[in-house]
Amino acid sequence: METTDKTIVKGGEFLIRETAFQDVFIPEEFDEEQRMIAQTCRDFLASEVYPNLDRIDRQEEGLMPSLMTKAGELGILGVSIPEEYGGFGKNFNTSMLVADVIGAGHSFAVALSAHTGIGTLPILYYGNDAQKEKYIPKLGTGEWKAAYCLTEPNSGSDANSARTKAKLTEDGKHYLINGQKMWITNGGFADVFIVFAKIDEDKNLTAFIVEREFGGITMNPEEHKMGIKGSSTRQVFFNDCPVPVENMLSERQNGFKIAVNILNIGRIKLAAAAIGASRQVINTAVNYSNERIQFERQISKYGAIRFKLAEMATKVYAVESANYRAGQNIDDAYEALVAGGMEQNKAKLKSTEQFAVECAILKVWGSEVLDYVVDEGVQIYGGMGFSADAPMDRAYRDARINRIFEGTNEINRLLTVDMMLKRAMKGELDLMTPATAVAAELMSIPDFGEEDDTLFAAEKKIISNLKKATLMVAGAAVQKLMLSLSKEQEVLMNIADMASYVYVAESVLLRTEKLVSLRGFEACEGQLNMMKIYFVEAVDALQKAGKEALWAFAEGDEQRMMLVGLKRFTKMDAFNVKDARQKVAQQLIAANKYCF
Repeated sequence: METTDKTIVKGGEFLIRETAFQDVFIPEEFDEEQRMIAQTCRDFLASEVYPNLDRIDRQEEGLMPSLMTKAGELGILGVSIPEEYGGFGKNFNTSMLVADVIGAGHSFAVALSAHTGIGTLPILYYGNDAQKEKYIPKLGTGEWKAAYCLTEPNSGSDANSARTKAKLTEDGKHYLINGQKMWITNGGFADVFIVFAKIDEDKNLTAFIVEREFGGITMNPEEHKMGIKGSSTRQVFFNDCPVPVENMLSERQNGFKIAVNILNIGRIKLAAAAIGASRQVINTAVNYSNERIQFERQISKYGAIRFKLAEMATKVYAVESANYRAGQNIDDAYEALVAGGMEQNKAKLKSTEQFAVECAILKVWGSEVLDYVVDEGVQIYGGMGFSADAPMDRAYRDARINRIFEGTNEINRLLTVDMMLKRAMKGELDLMTPATAVAAELMSIPDFGEEDDTLFAAEKKIISNLKKATLMVAGAAVQKLMLSLSKEQEVLMNIADMASYVYVAESVLLRTEKLVSLRGFEACEGQLNMMKIYFVEAVDALQKAGKEALWAFAEGDEQRMMLVGLKRFTKMDAFNVKDARQKVAQQLIAANKYCF
């Protein structure tokens, strides 16, 4: 999309500024070429992955690497790789679309995302010209497969505490790497490993490009896992593995920065994949509900089943709205940085880093929506949902890892608040002015002025008030707890949930408003209903999170005043959610699939 006529927003700024619907991208706007790429991915899943799911889960020798090779031949692995290295050179939101569609591919989706993301991007973004010329074309075609070696038995969330060591040989030509890595996706068949180690007594990690053929690499057998059984997951041991000095990636001790920045990309891509997986589960569940007869009626005719279908669809519609909004923000920031003279690869990293807050939010929300959807999918199937012969078994088990992948959801919630506060302290985000204004508003008489009857005015008022509620609680927590705030993880997670509901609910509003502007009200009945259903959830959940936080750190009159303020900021007119869900469910049932 063109960026010249729109406001370039900053990451985390959603909490303190109003966004116009014209400035967001919605998935309905993907062009014909992007839709063709998505269809290629769907066709690949239908022809190569779905018929072979049991074989994939049994880890049949050579099957997963052969699927990766076929995907490479179709260009699926090279969508975001520049044309000069044999890829398509598409923008970030196009790569999000690929992650979304392929996300319905169970273990194959994990293998592909590890290869194209954490396996390839460190070289693409941090490699020198010689490294990129050597590795990127072969990774883009699938001739070589990639893995990423960061986690160790004693360093998971605390990645920089890794103990793997690298020591320069006496002739100065190689680094000898020694150490143990675990939970290495694609480990069993990867040709290239991105390995993080500390040189001598360095404080920070350094990254290396390691080829399997270098030698000194051994592996444990494949891990037995709860889900994603077809994904190769190995422990990898490096025993005096000789790595040429020219295979150091970026600079010495820059490894932790590489890991963090690549994780930002991985988080939002995981959210996209979770949406694709959720959509597939809804398709299957709707189809089953239309076929299953109980008490001489299809179960899709029962209110309890319709409730589930509508809730599943609403949550997916909401996170999908936020995903592509953030993806376009990243694309717009990239274009602006390049226009300002920044080198392309640096601009790609900087633009994603700018929206690290949104990436963390979406990782949490996407994985938790998928968990909700698969759980309700099992319930709709009833007894058959618990059978390993029915599709919900695999969907249920495969979903669970996503709340742990790419940083646990607990870590990402803590990061959401931590990153916003750090940006505020650096002067990059002015949270203090609006937080102070909200505190002053609490002391004033509420404004009972004339009602605004313009389009979506009521919803915009709700979003504005939810932002005020979040700023009030966050501002009070910072003021009250100060340096001890970082230890109050429950309070931080309350605030993270408040901010996240603001972001996702606003995204739903903006998408729906844009759709109405393009198609008219009648054509958007389902989307309007889902927006309102989600608003009810967001308002209730935000009030609960705010109340718990205030109960935890505020006292006396201050607590009472803020609780009154919280109640004022989380008011919403009565809305018949039951009827709205019925209407959404009826659209799904008539289409026999997720149709939004």
